Amino acid sequence: MVSSNQEVLAKSDPSPVPVKPRALELTMDAVRMTAPAAERIQPAAETVVPLAHYLWLFRRNGLRIALWVIGATLAALAVSMQMTPVYEATVTIDVDRQTPTGVIGQESNRALTNDSDQFLATQVKMLQSDSVLRPVVERFHLPLRKPSRFRLVGKYTQEQQNAAPMALEGLKVSRPPNTYLMLVSYRSTDPKLASETVNAIAHSYLDHTYNIRFQSSAGLSRFMEKQLEELRAKMESSSSALAKFERDLNVINPEDKTNIISARLLQINQEFTAAQADRVKKEAAWRSVEGGSTAAAQVSSQGETMRKLDERLSEARQKLSEVQAHYGANHPEHRRSQAQVTELERQLSLLNTNIQQGVNVEYEQALNRERMLGRQVQDAKTELDQLNSRSFDYLNLRREAEADKKLYEELVRKIKEAGINSSFQNSAIRIADLARTPLEPVSPNLLLNTLLAFIISIVIAFVGALAFDALDNTLRDPEQVKNSLGIEVLGSLPEVKSWRHAIGLAKVGDATDALVKSSVDGYKTLGGYEEAIRTLRNAILLTNFDRNFRSLLVTSAQPAEGKSTVAAHLALTHALQGSKTLLIDGDMRKPSVHRRFGIENNLGLGGYLQGKGELSDLIQPSMACGNLSILTAGSPTRRPDDWLQGRMDKIVEELLEDYQLVILDAPPLLGFAEPLEMAISVDGVIVVARAGSTSRKQVASVLEMLTRLRANVLGLVLNQVNKSMSDSYSYFGYYGKYYADKERT
Repeated sequence: MVSSNQEVLAKSDPSPVPVKPRALELTMDAVRMTAPAAERIQPAAETVVPLAHYLWLFRRNGLRIALWVIGATLAALAVSMQMTPVYEATVTIDVDRQTPTGVIGQESNRALTNDSDQFLATQVKMLQSDSVLRPVVERFHLPLRKPSRFRLVGKYTQEQQNAAPMALEGLKVSRPPNTYLMLVSYRSTDPKLASETVNAIAHSYLDHTYNIRFQSSAGLSRFMEKQLEELRAKMESSSSALAKFERDLNVINPEDKTNIISARLLQINQEFTAAQADRVKKEAAWRSVEGGSTAAAQVSSQGETMRKLDERLSEARQKLSEVQAHYGANHPEHRRSQAQVTELERQLSLLNTNIQQGVNVEYEQALNRERMLGRQVQDAKTELDQLNSRSFDYLNLRREAEADKKLYEELVRKIKEAGINSSFQNSAIRIADLARTPLEPVSPNLLLNTLLAFIISIVIAFVGALAFDALDNTLRDPEQVKNSLGIEVLGSLPEVKSWRHAIGLAKVGDATDALVKSSVDGYKTLGGYEEAIRTLRNAILLTNFDRNFRSLLVTSAQPAEGKSTVAAHLALTHALQGSKTLLIDGDMRKPSVHRRFGIENNLGLGGYLQGKGELSDLIQPSMACGNLSILTAGSPTRRPDDWLQGRMDKIVEELLEDYQLVILDAPPLLGFAEPLEMAISVDGVIVVARAGSTSRKQVASVLEMLTRLRANVLGLVLNQVNKSMSDSYSYFGYYGKYYADKERT
């Protein structure tokens, strides 16, 4: 029997050249694979997902993404068209920070501050306060913001809702950057109501700010009036104490009297100093005169008279000497001159005595004057000290009285200013532009809603595709398998849709010698699967030149992975190459090979393990190919592992004496014990996984178990793949096109 592709080539070529099927030259010696699988399976380094994978992913889900985007966009458009139009009216409020808050006093000369941001933020919050909104809500009977559905308490009563702070639904207060403007907007289904409401809110805000300022000024005035009475009483008390002190001192201003006493003390002190000097001078004269010194007497106040009298005495004595010398002592002239001298001496002595008495009297007077001035100085000092001690108390009383009076007058002035400023409604906050009745609604915006729905749906679709791809834990792509599990993919078998994932072999008596039975889609499906099987066979047996694989185990992680189909096609393909091949159905729990080849399930492997026959007698030839023999599993059993008990090595070695290749179809590895013993008895293990169904975790568990047993894992076979699973399978579509072109030719 020749393969179907050879048959097609023979039909298409008018002068066909005989083509001899190539058989794999294998030695008859059984080669056991002792190299651990751990040396072959190394975890690969993490790689970056290429951009082409994402492009392929979006192309793969293009129809779903398009349907989702179109549906979401149309739904958003339909919902927007069904929504009730909402109108928005906006009023503009201007805040002038340079306008003073008062007309007189310090408030009229308020300095500019740099708190504009804080002030405007405060006004925005005030606009949304209950005091501003409540009059407007009660006037227009506006709907309030609905309470949260996730509240922890029960339903509210109407009284509780009215007493709670009001939050108006549809109100928005914003502030344009770098401006002193506030934009107050309100949305309603009635355009006229929207404009009237927002204008009423603006006026309510202005009234509220005026009321706050007026109440604050009135409260300040009441407080200052209360303090005014206390200050008046205190001022009267301090003034009375000051007046009483002045009456006690008998002066109007003690400081003036202190100045007079100080001046008088200074004058008396100067006189006392002069009296002391005069007393010293006169005491010196007195002491000189008291000693009898004529010179001292002449210095006195009568010195000039005494000097003249002394000159006359000197002249008289001189004359007496001349008369005595000229006339003699008995001459009358001598007696007259003598009498004159005697008289002058008496006068001079009397004058000297008078001078001494005068100097003594002057000294006594100077001394008494000095003593008197000394007492006056002491008395003035005492009076000044007493007055200074009382003046300190007076100054304290006067300072306190003046302070009370000044504070009282300042408070009276403040009360008058507050009364005037409280009635002044300044224009620092004013309505710059009243709201008008809008013509067009602001919601719903059909274009914006549709565009947003379109963009958001695209984003959700792409994110969903990426999320599903990231959460997909199944095996789909050879590169993915290599990166995640560190194992090579030996081959990928395409999905045959017409057979509903159940591919069977050609039955006995079929007119065709094709590898697989034909279907309505002809080469489109079968050609691809046939070539994939041959590629898998060559990948296994032709790539290991240093090792000859004589026995292979085909298994999977879970049932329904397609391992039996792969084992059957792999055995038939190798047999068609002219090599004696034996296919063993090792799944003694659920045998299936006999149904695929249309033979009886005799005693088979199970019967041999139970000692009911020899292997050579239990092996059946296959009608599909003369070089293919089959050893069925035998009757199903639940405990085949009890029959093996280390006998699989001997069975394989015995069979390799007659066959070039033994392929063992084993049960799934997860959950069963006998595949583990079979795995260590063959040269290589092939793990079959169903693309898009088998999870990486399951295959990783299988590989870990085989590695622990030091089994030689050749690689992984991805079964039932299609172009939608990965961009690596795009070539599968070329097989059908190629064979279809050949058939038409």
